[in-house]
Amino acid sequence: MRCDLIIPARNEASNIETLFDALEPLRGQVVRHIILADNASTDGTADAASARGAIVVHEPKRGYGAACLKAIQWIKQQDPPPEAVAFLDADLSDDPAALPTLLQPIERGEAQIVIGSRVRLADPGALNLAQRFGNRLACWLMALLTGRRYRDLGPFRALRWTTMQRLNMRDRTWGWTVEMQTKAALMRIPTVEVDVPYRPRAGGRSKVSGTFWGALAAGSKIFWTIGVLWWRHRFSRRSESGATRGSATRG
Repeated sequence: MRCDLIIPARNEASNIETLFDALEPLRGQVVRHIILADNASTDGTADAASARGAIVVHEPKRGYGAACLKAIQWIKQQDPPPEAVAFLDADLSDDPAALPTLLQPIERGEAQIVIGSRVRLADPGALNLAQRFGNRLACWLMALLTGRRYRDLGPFRALRWTTMQRLNMRDRTWGWTVEMQTKAALMRIPTVEVDVPYRPRAGGRSKVSGTFWGALAAGSKIFWTIGVLWWRHRFSRRSESGATRGSATRG
């Protein structure tokens, strides 16, 4: 499969060399393009990634989703397009060597979206209590509103490019991953979770779990996103149902 890999990053220069060393065996075999979406870094992240052969796109407005959307804009201009696109954080918490495992269900036609689930194989301390609680609560809420059960909101994931376009992603901050999973559930897109190793970040500081206010802001955005997407979907279905009944009555 032609797979393009997106790495959103802000101030991750200390991890770039080790990250690209780990990605080297995948280049040309699993990954076609490595796109680092630099999100207003001030420590030379972009230069370090460019020196290792990455395609670097710049998104000056801070936000995880904003960085991902900038990379997707670049991919849309490529001919031919990829068959799949994958997302990987730059902090080395996820092992890039697991990417072929994520792509296998897509290649076999078993799923259109594959989420790397961290909860079973995470090293001790890699997921703190707040992260585990927030994941469980968000997954419970999605199950309640959509009927689909997830185990994690892990950022390491892969999906068909055509599915990526169909999702019409919009979120520019920390609601990105949950927007994708909630939309996939509401649209009944085949999705599976694959257990992947998860380690404490190699260096730098987490933009979410590293501070109380960061975790609170991200958690609030996640729950807000789930609720809004569910409500819009419900309202849309009601409108369609009403229009259908009106057509039948006029007929």
